[in-house]
Amino acid sequence: MIIAGVVLIVLTFAAIVKNYETRLVLFISGIIMCFIGGDVGAGITSFINEFTNAGLVPTICTVLGFSYVMEYTTCSKHMVYLISSILKKCKVIMIPGAVLVTFFINIALPSAAGCAAAVGVLLIPSLIYSGVHPAMAASAVFLGTWGSVMSPGLMFNPQVAQLAGTDVMTVIGRFSLQVIIAAIAAAIILAIIAVVKKENSGYIINAAEAKEVEEFHLNYLYAIIPILPLVLLIISSKQLHLIPYISVPVAMIIGTAIGFVVTRPNVKQATKQFFKGMGDGMGDVVGLIAAAACFTTGMTVIGITGALIDVMKNSQQIAQIVSAFGPFLIGALSGSGNAAALAFNGAITPHAADFGYGIIELGSMAQIGAGLGRCMSPVAGAGIIIAKMANINPLELTKRNTIPTIAATIIVMLLLL
Repeated sequence: MIIAGVVLIVLTFAAIVKNYETRLVLFISGIIMCFIGGDVGAGITSFINEFTNAGLVPTICTVLGFSYVMEYTTCSKHMVYLISSILKKCKVIMIPGAVLVTFFINIALPSAAGCAAAVGVLLIPSLIYSGVHPAMAASAVFLGTWGSVMSPGLMFNPQVAQLAGTDVMTVIGRFSLQVIIAAIAAAIILAIIAVVKKENSGYIINAAEAKEVEEFHLNYLYAIIPILPLVLLIISSKQLHLIPYISVPVAMIIGTAIGFVVTRPNVKQATKQFFKGMGDGMGDVVGLIAAAACFTTGMTVIGITGALIDVMKNSQQIAQIVSAFGPFLIGALSGSGNAAALAFNGAITPHAADFGYGIIELGSMAQIGAGLGRCMSPVAGAGIIIAKMANINPLELTKRNTIPTIAATIIVMLLLL
């Protein structure tokens, strides 16, 4: 059964790499493994239970609802423009600054593709207008799209928090310093690559291409609204506790309400956007988590999980490397490390103590590795969006981001585990 399970897992990730529907592939693979193991019901039950998971569903759905409202009201655009306008005044640190700006915006706007669209439309022209080569400008923005690993709305953080029996902000607080150090290191490495390739200055842009950037009228009040929920979560966290505790769904709804009051949009349309975001969160994100739960249950039923645990028990280093670079490689090949990280956290992370690690540390490492791997993938949705904005081949992003992402993964792995 273990051999059959290994074959199925290889075929599963091969199908994901070839861009077959991830949810369908994971679900079918999980059901087949459960069938071989003699317990089909276990996979289906795991799939259904995730749709009523009180720790995951409200968080993910409200974050997506808030994000859609911020996009509709153009608040996210104002926030991006405010930061990019500041960045243009510091040309020496433009490239690493662009990476870190995108990184921190991606915390507030956790969708990699959404962040890429919001940031790229302003930041990429700003960089190019300042003389940065288009491929390097796009690579800088793409490299920053793993900031979502620190977002309370990213599916993995609530998942790890639930496994560890704690709250989301405690999970994020455990790895924040390590991730920020790695992000700074990756940004500096990319800046060095830009200097070596002579892509940090000297590019001449057509004035017409910069017209939209130059004519944009910034509203500072609009610009701060997207970060308000994050501020509320930080100051109400167990670490600071400046105000009574606020959950992620409550923070997102408060942020949405403030956005309504400040921007005064068409309330009917804005409300539709909020619920559209919630629906997409349920169908796209929770649906993926449910399919991954079926897959990981299949791994358990067929005996793969037990075999992996036995191997990792004998070597702490194996668990360390697999947690980081397993999801990283899948993310790099498929453009999404979500499936690998979800599978790892569902099957391996609950047994972290057996390998000498904490659940928070091991589970977080898996999702961080997945996020970094995606930032060098030529088939990632965010990368394709960014490459189109810069009018380059997505493979140009891979050429520039491979070394920074590998270095960042190693840094987090050594500091966190």
